[in-house]
Amino acid sequence: MSAAMTAPAAVQPDAGDYGPADFAAQFGVSEARMAEMVRFRDLVAETNEVMNLVGPATIATFWTRHALDSAQLLPLEPSALTWADLGAGAGFPGVVLAILLKDAPGAHVHLVDSLTKRCRFLQQVVDELDLPATVHNARAESLKLKVDVVTARACAPMTRLLGFAQPYYQQGSTGLFLKGDKVADELNEARKSWSFEAELLPSLSDPRGRAVRIRRLHRAK
Repeated sequence: MSAAMTAPAAVQPDAGDYGPADFAAQFGVSEARMAEMVRFRDLVAETNEVMNLVGPATIATFWTRHALDSAQLLPLEPSALTWADLGAGAGFPGVVLAILLKDAPGAHVHLVDSLTKRCRFLQQVVDELDLPATVHNARAESLKLKVDVVTARACAPMTRLLGFAQPYYQQGSTGLFLKGDKVADELNEARKSWSFEAELLPSLSDPRGRAVRIRRLHRAK
């Protein structure tokens, strides 16, 4: 897949009707990258048996709940090559982005998580799939990485998340965050502490969700 791809159509598929072939077709993913996506899914499922990475029920809906949900970020920032995934957890969206950007020269994804055991899992995935990614076992706000886009999914409410992301904004990043149906409430609460521009974009994976682009982040006066 090219970082300059055009945005795929919103399908918002039923879990039982969307699988790896649909994902590959929607995002133009090569056979080699799809093999890595399938192996990543297997690693998540295997590790989830002994460590709580994702809700067990979501393994069955991997291609919508996790893969599609993550991949939809790329066409929203088609020129972005460097990303930081805060609270990377099981690797969504960061590992998916790293797989899909693997053939793009200069691409790199920083996977940031404060929990050591999750970082061990992420490092296993990065090593086995030979991904253009670095795992950081650190608190997100303690790093000042210069990246094109800082992102996160299910990391923290928006007020706290913007605090984690502020150092990246200071290095010139744009924010693109995956949020659920409470996003309007979260943004209203965040404006008590932060000044920013927000753009709500429809989710391809869930009609209730949104991708939120945040620009011009500053502490509220």
